[in-house]
This record gives sequence, structure tokens and C-alpha cells, in this order.
Amino acid sequence: MLGAALFTALLARVAIAVPGSPVPITGQTLAVVLTAAALGPVRGTAGQLTYVLLGAVGLPFYSKGASGWAQVLGPTGGYLVGFIPAAFLMGLAAARHGFDRVAWKAVPLFLAGQLVILAIGVPWLCVVAPLDLATALHKGFLPFLPGGLLKATIAGLGMPLAWRLIRPREP
Repeated sequence: MLGAALFTALLARVAIAVPGSPVPITGQTLAVVLTAAALGPVRGTAGQLTYVLLGAVGLPFYSKGASGWAQVLGPTGGYLVGFIPAAFLMGLAAARHGFDRVAWKAVPLFLAGQLVILAIGVPWLCVVAPLDLATALHKGFLPFLPGGLLKATIAGLGMPLAWRLIRPREP
């Protein structure tokens, strides 16, 4: 669980500012889907909860080394909170149905994980920023779709390969 939190913190260092948006594109969501698929629903969720809490109490875990409760309660907070249910759902689909074992199932699974995070982050952005829904979608959803698809593809192709390397088939 701590490994999932640390891996997410590491990928939070990959951050690209989105002009006009208070939310950057980061590697965090890639870490969320990978660790959830690897750890399952309970440990994957616990890993992301640990990540959010460690950043909230002051460790520089969030994008660009940010930390504190103000980050969790601010415009990016919905995305951070979204990591937790996304991890549960990704872990559940991977553990129960093996969707992370083959690329054609894994890519849509990991894209769905990205969308869960966005589905929580955008309404949060509407309330906290405050923005109307159209503006929130323009600043907090649309710019993240290409990166989400790229991260889902990386995870969806990488995870089945990782499972094959860990558990090679018998000859």
C-alpha cells in the first residue's frame, strides 16, 4: 500500500500545466490504474487513500511537490479524491474479471478509470472554483482526454506484458 502511494507521488512529479486551468496533467492517474490493477480493490484503494492522506498532512506528494489540506479542498481536490473510487473499481475489475490481463480489455478498463477520476473532479471544480459546467468541462475534462487515452494505452499494453513476465506460461 505504501508502495502505491510512493509510486503515485513519484508520477505526480510528471506535471504539465494546462493553460487557463487550475489542474495540471500529471502521471498520477497512470499510477492509480496500475497500482489498483496490481494490488486489487482493497489494497489498491488503501494505497490511494494513503497517498491522499500523506499529501494532505504535508508530504510533498501532489503535483509539483504541493501538499496540505488546501490542495485536497481546492480545485484539484476532486481529482485527488477521485483516485480512491477509481482504484477500487479498477482493482475490482482486474481481480474479479482479469480485465488487466489482455490488452483489448485492459485499455478500455484503464480509460474507464481515468473517466471515473474526471467524473469526480469536474463537479468538484464547478463547486470549488466556482465554474459553470461548460467552463469546468472545458478546463477540467476536455484537456485531459488525450493524456487519459495515452495513459490508458500505456497501462493497457504494459500491464498484460508485466503479468506475462511475472507468471510465464508453462511449456
